[in-house]
Amino acid sequence: MRYRKLGSSDLVVSEIALGSWLTYGVGVETERSRACLERAFELGINFIDTANVYGRGAAEEFLGAELAGRDRASYVLATKLFFPMSDTDRGLSRGQVLKQIDASLARLRTDYVDLYQCHRYDRETPLEETMEALTEVVRAGKARYIGFSDWNAEQIQAALDLPGVEKFVSSQPQYSLLWRRPEREIFDLCRRNGISQIVYSPLAQGVLTGKYRPGERPGADTRAASDEMGWAMGKFLSDRVLEGVERLRPIADGLGLTLAQLSLAWILREENVASAIVGASRPEQVEANASASGIELDDATLAAVDEALAASTLS
Repeated sequence: MRYRKLGSSDLVVSEIALGSWLTYGVGVETERSRACLERAFELGINFIDTANVYGRGAAEEFLGAELAGRDRASYVLATKLFFPMSDTDRGLSRGQVLKQIDASLARLRTDYVDLYQCHRYDRETPLEETMEALTEVVRAGKARYIGFSDWNAEQIQAALDLPGVEKFVSSQPQYSLLWRRPEREIFDLCRRNGISQIVYSPLAQGVLTGKYRPGERPGADTRAASDEMGWAMGKFLSDRVLEGVERLRPIADGLGLTLAQLSLAWILREENVASAIVGASRPEQVEANASASGIELDDATLAAVDEALAASTLS
C-alpha cells in the first residue's frame, strides 16, 4: 500500500480508504463487516471514512465498537455532518456542529476524529457561522482538521477567504472514470490552496468492476439488487454506460489488470487525489481494491480509456 499526504495537514493516508456508506451497520451483516475492516488493516489501509447519517449513527457505532481496541494513532478516522439526524437536527449551524461532533465522538468511542467534514454546503446558515464553529471544534481538540464534500468552487473560495478560521485540507467529491465533473473547476482550486481530494464512488457504485452487463439483470447478490444499497445506482446502470465499461475490458486484460484495478489506478493518476474511498461487503473485495495502489498507467493507456468511454461518461 502506498500513502499520500492529505493537503496541507500532517495526515498521511493510504491511497485506498475504506468507506461505510450503505454498508457497515446498514446493508452488510456484522461478521462480514468486521472481516472487511480487519482485512483492510492487514493490507495497510489506514484511512476509514464514515458519516453520522450513515444508518443514522449505525455505521459510526459499528466502527466505534470495532476500533475500540486499536491504537488510536494507527489509523486516520474521518466523519461528516449535515444531513438530518432527526426532525430537528440537520445542517451546519453552530449548534449543530457542536452537538453532532459530540454525538459522533460518543458513537465512535474516541476523543477526536482526524478529519471532520461538511457533508454538503448549508445554504440556510451563514458560512461565517459554520467556519467559526468548525474552528471551535478543532481548537477544542475534537477534530484535527476539517474538510468538505461536494462544495462548488464559489463556496470553497468563500471559505478560504474568511480570516481567522481553520482552513480546509480535504475535498470529498464523487469522481470516477464515468463521473469527471470535479476536474473542471475543483481540482485546480484545491491544489493551489493545500486541499487534497478523497474521492467517493471511484468505482461508480461497483459498475466499474464489470459485474453488471448491458441487457442483463443484476445478480441477486450484487449491490444493485439490494433494497438497502441499490437505490443510488440508477444513473450508472444504463446500457450506454455499461457498454462503455465493456469497451474497457480488453484494455484492462491487455495490462493484466482487473477493471477495478484499472479504474482505481486511473483515479490515482491524479496527484491532487490523496485517497480513493471504496466500499466492500466482502474481505476479498477489500483485497482486490487495495491491489490498485501503486499501479501506474502510461499515456497510451489513458488515451485508450478516454476513447473507450467517449460516449459513456455522465459528466
